[in-house]
Amino acid sequence: MTEPAKDAPSLDDPPASLGARLGIGFMRVLARLPLSWVRALGWVLGQVLHTVAGRRRRIARTNWAACFPEQSEAERDAAVRRHFVYFAQAWLDRSWLWEAPDEVVKRRLVLKGDLAVFDGNTPTVIFAPHFVGLDAGGLALTAKLPRRFCTVYAEQLNADIDRWMAAGRQRFGQPHVVNKRQGLRPIVAAVRDGFPLYLLPDMDHGERDAVFVPFFGVLAATVTSLPRLARLGKAQVVPVLTRLVPEGYEVTVLPAWQGYPGGTVEEDTAEMNRQLEGFIRTMPEQYYWVHKRFKTRPPGEPPFYIGV
Repeated sequence: MTEPAKDAPSLDDPPASLGARLGIGFMRVLARLPLSWVRALGWVLGQVLHTVAGRRRRIARTNWAACFPEQSEAERDAAVRRHFVYFAQAWLDRSWLWEAPDEVVKRRLVLKGDLAVFDGNTPTVIFAPHFVGLDAGGLALTAKLPRRFCTVYAEQLNADIDRWMAAGRQRFGQPHVVNKRQGLRPIVAAVRDGFPLYLLPDMDHGERDAVFVPFFGVLAATVTSLPRLARLGKAQVVPVLTRLVPEGYEVTVLPAWQGYPGGTVEEDTAEMNRQLEGFIRTMPEQYYWVHKRFKTRPPGEPPFYIGV
């Protein structure tokens, strides 16, 4: 990923680009409002999305039923509704995360936990699960710690959105950015060079580079990047969890996992999922349930999201 382009968008851009610029403009206005107003708007937007985004609502309900089968249908529906609110609030929070003055952002981000784990130059892979506040977690690390971090970036289809998101995620600490299309080698090199890698390896990206291991008791295609990169980079694995709270976000750095990776790739990936389940249980509604986590099935198993 190169630095965001400095040239301004042309007035001759297609309507989709004009819509993107209007959306970015709205977020820049939103960044000036009190946080309580932004969160209130997020609550309203979450309720609307829960009503109109029927497909995503059904995906979230299916995921929740599979992972928390002990809960009643009423409990599941209430939890999914709360998830949509958190999802919408976190999305609108990107307005102030990426556009508010530095002092406002830093005041709303609380970084705590085992911060000493980042002292020195130890190669490190950060396990950052897909909680709704994942962008806040990355900013908290780069804004409040002296080390330069590394992230893998996937380009957005719209050039204006791509520039805006890249600039927002890189606003503090001059992070080292690797384009996803560059492959594994520059990522491993960055880890070995001492750039802690902010990694989000808990989504279903298909069978490639994945193994089927349990996630809440259901076999799930899980990418093996966490143990593989830790082994290739001779790196410690440090979980970082981000929780949305009324004052902003709490970002907790947990101690490095001891003896990890220590087994086969499949065993280490299964251990990642076991740890992740415990993290999710501390704030279940804030996990990213609208993703088809069980989309890829083992050979011979029927589709998981029937009619979705």
